[in-house]
Amino acid sequence: MTSPADDFPSVGVVVLTMGDRPTELDRALRSLLAQRNVKLDVVVVGNGWDPIGLPSGVRAHYLEDNLGIPAGRNAGVPLVTGEYLCFLDDDSWFLDGDFLEEAVTRFKLHPKMGLLQPRITDPERDDDPTRWIPRLNKRTAEESSRVFHVGETCLMMPRFIFDETGGWAGGFWYAHEGIELAWRVWDTGHHVWYAGDMRIGHPVVDQRRHEEFYRLNARNRVWLAKRNLHWPFSWIYVGSWALIESARLRKDRGAVRQYFSGWMGGWRESPWYSTPRRKLKWSTHLRMLLAGRPPVI
Repeated sequence: MTSPADDFPSVGVVVLTMGDRPTELDRALRSLLAQRNVKLDVVVVGNGWDPIGLPSGVRAHYLEDNLGIPAGRNAGVPLVTGEYLCFLDDDSWFLDGDFLEEAVTRFKLHPKMGLLQPRITDPERDDDPTRWIPRLNKRTAEESSRVFHVGETCLMMPRFIFDETGGWAGGFWYAHEGIELAWRVWDTGHHVWYAGDMRIGHPVVDQRRHEEFYRLNARNRVWLAKRNLHWPFSWIYVGSWALIESARLRKDRGAVRQYFSGWMGGWRESPWYSTPRRKLKWSTHLRMLLAGRPPVI
């Protein structure tokens, strides 16, 4: 005899943590386990931390060394089953109990949608950063649209598409891994969707709190181009961002020095964590151009 739960869609969830935010991790897991009408398979990946004290039904995976954010997420994927994958950071939490169910419904209705990012919001404030809106037009966070990069704190996608992309850019450590994943989703013939009418909670924090913020941003911009773009798009992309960041940071000499240290490092160092991937198809460059976001900025 089968139960109604047997008919629910299956979602494998990878929760990434370093173990330094136990209160936030507990909030994230409680909101996850409260999701309705889905079958969950959840693993908490401890990046340099052995997860303990987890709720019943949540498994732990201990990474002895901190592998960085994208590699840590990759490590959790083989450990969960499910037709869909959800990636959740420990400082985010679901604000609506039907979030995963609604996301699955949308994937079924729109088979060309390959990745979904919800609107990121801090429910205790009214000043959500515009950087949380993953598009050039940032006039309204509630407006949904196709996008070409994502905020990585909570993402949902069909598992087969994740497998087609090759996964997260493991060697990036931090910064811009969401751009590469989004580009790779487009390269499968699908598109990436920003769902402004779906919400995920996240506190407002200064992204510059990371010690190597500017260096990793610059290095990974170069790596994005080297890994994914054909010439001349690769050179135009790197050059345009160097000019933009120079203008933004011109009053902070320390930030400028760190940025160009990372920029030079991106050219000197290999962008491959393991086996090199092929670049995006030329047809993907064209699709991005026709969709309004050519890979030059």
